[in-house]
Amino acid sequence: MQFPDFKNEIKCFAEGYTLVVGCDEAGRGPVAGPVVAAACVLDKNSIGKNRTKNKWYARVRDSKLITEAERNILEKEIKSHVLAWGVGEVSHKEVDKINIHNASLLAMRRAVEKLGSKLGSGQILRSRKVSIFIDGRFIIPDLEVEGWKLDQKAIIDGDAKILSISAASIIAKVHRDTIMERLDGEFPGYGFARHKGYNTKEHQKALKNLGATPVHRRSFLKIGV
Repeated sequence: MQFPDFKNEIKCFAEGYTLVVGCDEAGRGPVAGPVVAAACVLDKNSIGKNRTKNKWYARVRDSKLITEAERNILEKEIKSHVLAWGVGEVSHKEVDKINIHNASLLAMRRAVEKLGSKLGSGQILRSRKVSIFIDGRFIIPDLEVEGWKLDQKAIIDGDAKILSISAASIIAKVHRDTIMERLDGEFPGYGFARHKGYNTKEHQKALKNLGATPVHRRSFLKIGV
């Protein structure tokens, strides 16, 4: 199993970047609910050179490879070791309107903008040279944060390679799972708390018996559902 490391972030600091951001999304595949992205800036002083089992960052990796219980624990650890984090949501209606690719990029833009608003509040001075690592093949279009000199890098399988992206993936996944657990209470019988909106056999059966809810992505469903 590949574990992410902090080497790319350290390289950025050596090149003069003052902030390094990791960004990832959760919820591209489900047929219900929003797509969610997170962006975070890890505190470099909390990360040592040695990857020992008792260090929080040694357990951080792609959120899809971690159990739900472990994700919930790590999400709290990550948030306690970041300079700031931000979450962006794009609703199921927006997904239907602009497609999932554009919705994912929009969610990441909102996450970075939210992060920027936190870091620009006096906590950290503006006019910083900022490197943003993004999971996937695409950078975020139309991304501007006041006072930041941005440099984006899209990294395929970045959540398995770069610690900041892995941390963001966990924040995004836990945030979205919490939304789906809430929707489970609003729309009982679909099993949202279990499958989180993915198109499982349980979910397909519920759709057949109960029909679609207002939070289903119509563009992901077969016509007539």
